[in-house]
Amino acid sequence: MKGTQALHDLGQSLWLDNITRGLLTSGTLKKYIRDLSITGLTSNPTIFDNAIKDTNFYDAAIHQKAAAGQIGEELFYELALADLTRAAKLFRPIHDATLGVDGWVSLEISPLLADDTVGSMVAAAQLHESASSSNLFIKIPGTAAGLPAIEESIFHGIPVNVTLLFSREQYVAAAESYMRGIERRIAAGLDPKVASVASIFISRWDVAVQDKVPEHLRNRLGLAIARRTYKSYCELLSSTRWKELSDAGAQIQRLLWASTGTKDPKASDTLYVESLAAPNTINTMPEKTLHAFAKHGRVKEVMPLDGGDTEEMLNAFEYEGVNVAELAIKLQREGAQSFAKSWKEMLDCLANKSVALK
Repeated sequence: MKGTQALHDLGQSLWLDNITRGLLTSGTLKKYIRDLSITGLTSNPTIFDNAIKDTNFYDAAIHQKAAAGQIGEELFYELALADLTRAAKLFRPIHDATLGVDGWVSLEISPLLADDTVGSMVAAAQLHESASSSNLFIKIPGTAAGLPAIEESIFHGIPVNVTLLFSREQYVAAAESYMRGIERRIAAGLDPKVASVASIFISRWDVAVQDKVPEHLRNRLGLAIARRTYKSYCELLSSTRWKELSDAGAQIQRLLWASTGTKDPKASDTLYVESLAAPNTINTMPEKTLHAFAKHGRVKEVMPLDGGDTEEMLNAFEYEGVNVAELAIKLQREGAQSFAKSWKEMLDCLANKSVALK
């Protein structure tokens, strides 16, 4: 049995962290769904920047739409929505069969709105309306400004993928925003079933401390953060507050592991996927990691509900001078800046291609 099938059988959804027009036109995505248990996908500005910059799949559409006067973000969203609505159709049978739990694709609001609550709410509503797809998440960052936008979007029935979460505390804040949105819907007599996922970034933790800790602690911080967050996730799902929401018809905001490709060449290329096996969660992985896990990955153990030795491990990092709380804030800020940089580069690429293709 392939490792991907074993994870699927465990109850973890495998999503592809990539989208290009080539994946769609070549039939590769359809093959991943059929052969590698892929049941959804995510995208981000860096993925689209690379797809538009490094291939010619978008050139004809850019030429046509630019000639019609479309530029900048309007042009980008036309291209992105064309890809994602096409992918959403491929996942629609999975979405229907799982009653809306799985089979999702994701589209991000402009990263330039990470500190703009009102702008984020408006953008999420506009993208949701433009997509007209029942299995498309709108990605909103779990920043201080993003949290009220998440609550408001959930209240208005917009499915949300909360992105750029790096710690248990950031996850809990995102879950609070989700539940408040659902509670407001119940109070207003609205359907409480609005889907959401909370995306925790893993490998960036280990990259950040790679040269600051001894060898025996390398590539272990991200997993310790994941176990700590998973414990809180399980505690929330067993809480009285969540039970009341569930009884009213609310759907679980599933925990999603993001940034699960191994960055350290000395480490196993399936390190994070093997270590993050847990039911009722999602692992979104790049193609390279997906193929590696399908080829030689193994499901060795399931993440402990109680966190295992997580706190002892995190204490070891604190002893080495790693302030986990401060680093989580720094990683979220840097993540938002990185996506904003990719966003601007992608828009520059579109502008240059629009001119060159005239």
